[in-house]
Amino acid sequence: MLQIRKLTVHYGPLPALKEVSLEIVRGEIIALIGPNRAGKTTLLLTLSGITETTEGRITFEEEDITNLNPHQIVSKGLIHIPQGRHIFPTLSVLDNLLLGAYVKRKEKGEIEKGLESAYRLFPKLSERKDQRAGTLSGGEQQMLAIGRAIMGRPKLLMLDEPSLGLAPRFIEEIFATLKKMNQTGSTIFIVEQEIPLTLSISHRGYIIRNGRILKEGAPSILLESQEVKDLISI
Repeated sequence: MLQIRKLTVHYGPLPALKEVSLEIVRGEIIALIGPNRAGKTTLLLTLSGITETTEGRITFEEEDITNLNPHQIVSKGLIHIPQGRHIFPTLSVLDNLLLGAYVKRKEKGEIEKGLESAYRLFPKLSERKDQRAGTLSGGEQQMLAIGRAIMGRPKLLMLDEPSLGLAPRFIEEIFATLKKMNQTGSTIFIVEQEIPLTLSISHRGYIIRNGRILKEGAPSILLESQEVKDLISI
C-alpha cells in the first residue's frame, strides 16, 4: 500500500531522516518507535506533504506522491492525526467532525456515513456534538481527533503519539478502538512512546534512531531486542 525508499529529509543543512525505507501492507497496523528527536514526527510530516523530501521516493497505491501538496495527499486517503490533536477548541464537536469531511463534501452521502462511523466508534461524540471542543477532556479530544480523521474516509490513518497527555483509562480505550478499526479493515501507521502497548496491537514495527531505521520485525522479536529494552528503560 505504502512504500518509502531511501527517504532523506533536511532541516536546513541538518539531516532529519537518512535513507529511510519501509513499507506498509493494506490491513496492517505498523508501529514506528524510537527515542525523542529520532525522526518519527518528521517522517509523518513528510508523508503528509508538510515537510519536503530532499531525496528518495514515496509511493502510495503504486502512485508516486513524493512532495505532493498536503491537500492532494489527503484527497488520496492518507490522513494524519498530529501530536497534540490540534482540534478547533472554539468550534462544536460536530463542526470539528464536519471539517474532517471537507475532501468528501461533494460525494453524496459520505458525510452521513462518516458521522455514523465516528459516532459508532465514539458514542460520546454524538452525546456532546453541540459542546465546544475545547471543553472536552484530553481523552475526549483525542476521540474527536480520530473521529475527524474518520470523516475523511482514510485508506491509511497515521497517528503521532495518540497517548500523549492522556489518563491510563483513555489510553487503553484509544488503543482498543484502533485495534477494532483495524479488525474492520483500517490500515494504521502509529508513532508512539507507549511501546509495549503499541506493539501489542501491531503486526510489525520499525525502530528509528538518529533519522535511520535500525531494525524491523514482528512485535515479539522487537520486544526482545536490546534497542527496545533500552527505550523502555528510559
